[in-house]
Amino acid sequence: MAQLKEKTKRLIKTVLEFCLNPKLLLCFGIAWLLTNGWSYIMLSIGTWLDIKWMMAVSGAYMAALWIPFTPEKIITVIIAIALLRLFFPNDQKTLKKLKDLKQSAKSAWKKENEKLKNWINKKT
Repeated sequence: MAQLKEKTKRLIKTVLEFCLNPKLLLCFGIAWLLTNGWSYIMLSIGTWLDIKWMMAVSGAYMAALWIPFTPEKIITVIIAIALLRLFFPNDQKTLKKLKDLKQSAKSAWKKENEKLKNWINKKT
């Protein structure tokens, strides 16, 4: 149990260090502007200047974003990581943390998949 707690603490620390990295936050901000921010800006300008088509387009887009299971957050994160690799290719520390997180997610997925397969095989 103590070993599991230690692994969990280490994973949380790694995720926080990765997510709170200033370079990644900058790239995430740019990605957010590309995927969502434009609609908030356009809605504000449309409301301020009373431009109906701006309010309609941005409002419709934002309504679509609030539909459950919209993949917008996933797309935003993917764009942020791509921008991080594009703007900061020499930031090996952040890219290594990303690779480590990816590897740990893969191994956890494989472990859970094996458990599920074993459970299914026991049932049949």
